[in-house]
Amino acid sequence: MKSPSPTEIFFSFLKLGLTAFGGPAMVAYIRDLAVREKKWVSERDFRHGVALVQTIPGATAMQAAAYAGLRAGGPAGALSAYTGFSLPAFLLMLLLSVAYRHGQDIPAVLALFSGLQVIVIAMVANATLNFGRKTLLTWQDILLTVAGAAYIIPGGSPVTVILLSAAAGPVLYGKLIKEPSKTGPTGDDREQEPVNKSFLQSTFRFGLMVALVILLMLLILFFINKQLSLLGFIMVKIDLFAFGGGYASLPLMLHEIAGARHMLDEKTLMDGIALGQVTPGPIVITATFAGYLLYGLTGAVIASICIFAPSFIILLLVTPWFDRFKNNLMFRRAIKGILCSFVGLLAAVTVRFAMAVHWEIMAVIISIAAFVALRYKIDILWVVLAGGALSALIL
Repeated sequence: MKSPSPTEIFFSFLKLGLTAFGGPAMVAYIRDLAVREKKWVSERDFRHGVALVQTIPGATAMQAAAYAGLRAGGPAGALSAYTGFSLPAFLLMLLLSVAYRHGQDIPAVLALFSGLQVIVIAMVANATLNFGRKTLLTWQDILLTVAGAAYIIPGGSPVTVILLSAAAGPVLYGKLIKEPSKTGPTGDDREQEPVNKSFLQSTFRFGLMVALVILLMLLILFFINKQLSLLGFIMVKIDLFAFGGGYASLPLMLHEIAGARHMLDEKTLMDGIALGQVTPGPIVITATFAGYLLYGLTGAVIASICIFAPSFIILLLVTPWFDRFKNNLMFRRAIKGILCSFVGLLAAVTVRFAMAVHWEIMAVIISIAAFVALRYKIDILWVVLAGGALSALIL
């Protein structure tokens, strides 16, 4: 079958990106597009990609789109899919950011965002519970989670927690995570196709080229506008350590933007997170909001590029070697440690956000109602829209 052109891949993922609500749930729709509808990617290759994107930093759905594009049309296809899938979220968030800046003094808008802030708390609390139920199975898991939360709540750095948890993983999980059984080849092993060395080399080279372009951009910015350069480096740092999907960026963003540097206050960042839930795409699109409020359109563009580029580069660089390290014991134990600490980081964000808002009886009711709705699997988009409308009327 002839490979699709980058243009065809771009517009296919652009269309999908217009309705990309639901975060990681979008992986199923990406599979339907790339595997079933277009038949660009084999089922085996897509499963391989899903395993890969779950073990590297970045928003899961964004990475899955890039991987599908990579398998469909090579490195250019990966860039086309990544750009097309994220563009609707960027444009809508940019429009909402403009409206937010010009509407902050309107009483109804203030009431709206007061309600959205307590809904964000419910949303993060729900995510903490969901990740915790899947991740916290042993005393080692609980130890890393509690230690991470205790360090972050007073204002500690999430990066420190992530690095220490990665280092502790091989020690704590030495007896729990062992070599996989070698009783015979798995289904995927039996289906293994010959390695296309040309594809692997071109993918790796393209990843290096994109990394060089981003580095040069940031270095040029440093001599033109140090504030924009700092914003870019902050977003790169956030994305590099966002293991576990888009939600992993929240503790990092809170610390880097609202905590350590006080570029925005916590309430404003919560408003951006709320707006991110009514846009398609990953929650890390909050970076566009932060960039716009700080430095206008240029800030929004720089923040958006730098929050997405590192994980995209990692995908390109790691794909050729994934089979070699995915079963490495040290790697698996380190990733387990990171994911457990991530639960603690989310719990700490919940506490920090709860401390930042002004609580009154109706705000408590709205937050509890939102949390219950999310526990009953009501789509987060409808929870945010309904809660926001109710807040504008009664708060």
